[in-house]
Amino acid sequence: MDSAERDLFGRTLRRAAESHTGVALDEAWRALAWHEALSGDTRSAVSLLFEHQGRAGATSSALDDVVGFALGVGPGASPPVVLPVLGGAEPPGTLVGGGVHVVGVGTARLALADTAVVACRGTAEELVTVETAGLTRRRVAGMDPALGLVEVSGDATVAERPARVGTGQWTDAVRLGRVAVGYELVGASAAMLELARVHALERVQFGQPIASFQAVRHRLADALVAVESARALLDAAWEDAGGETAAMAKALAGRSARTTARHAQQVLAGMGFTTEHPLHRYVRRILVLDALLGSARALTVALGREVLAKRCLPVPVAL
Repeated sequence: MDSAERDLFGRTLRRAAESHTGVALDEAWRALAWHEALSGDTRSAVSLLFEHQGRAGATSSALDDVVGFALGVGPGASPPVVLPVLGGAEPPGTLVGGGVHVVGVGTARLALADTAVVACRGTAEELVTVETAGLTRRRVAGMDPALGLVEVSGDATVAERPARVGTGQWTDAVRLGRVAVGYELVGASAAMLELARVHALERVQFGQPIASFQAVRHRLADALVAVESARALLDAAWEDAGGETAAMAKALAGRSARTTARHAQQVLAGMGFTTEHPLHRYVRRILVLDALLGSARALTVALGREVLAKRCLPVPVAL
C-alpha cells in the first residue's frame, strides 16, 4: 500500500472497530478484505487493525487469522488456531498415539468451531486439525469476560493427518502474534491517555482546568512517552526475523500499558474508579492482553536469561 491507500484503509478499519465487536466485527473485517491485505501487506494489515481494535476496546478473532497465516493455514475461512496458555508461548498440543492432548486458549471463534488447528511440540514442529467435540471448552470470565477467550483442554481426535511444517514456523507465528497483540496494547494505551487528557481539559479546580497543573501535565507526558516508545519498538520489530525484537516490543507494550493505566487513573482520580467511566474496561483488557503469548515480566526474564547465556547484548534498534 502507498501512504494514501494506507490512510484510507486505516480510517475504514477504525470506523468498523468503533461500530462493531465480536462476530459482527469478524464479518466487517471480511467485507473490508482485511484477509487479502494480510497476505499482500502484512505490516499494514496487522498494525492498523490491532491498534484500532485496541483503541475501540472491540473484540474479534483476528489473532486466529494472524497466527494461522504465519503457520500457513490461512488467512480466511481456515479453522481457528489453539493458542498457548495465558503467559506461555509453547505449542499447545502433544501427539499421543493417534490423537492429540491439548492445553491452551482460543478466541471466541473456537467456542463454536467443529475443528481447530493445533501446533504440536515434539522433535519436529507439526500441525494437526482436530475435532473439537472431545475437548473441554470453557469461556474465561475473570478479569475481562468481554474479550471472549476460551480455555481449551483434553484429548482430541485428529481430523487430518499431521503435516510437518518448516523449521521455526511456530516461532514465526509467535513472533507475529506478539507484534499483533503489542499493537492492540498500544491502541488501548492511547485510548486511556485520551480519556485522561480530555478529563484534564474539562475538569476545573481552583478556577482553572487541572491540565494547567504541572503534576498532571507530567503524568500525561510520561504516558505519551510510554505509548510512543512502545509503538516505535513494534514498528522496528518488522525488521527482525528472529523474533528477539518482537519479544522486547511485546514486553515494552505491556509495561507501557500498565504505566499509562496508572497515570490515567491518577489524572481521572475518583472518576476513574467508577464503572460508569470506560477506563476500567481498558485496564481489564490490557491485563489480559499482556498475558497473551508471554507477559511483560516473563518476556523480560526470558530475554535477560538469553543475554546471560549468550554473554552478548542485543544489537541496538534504530527507533
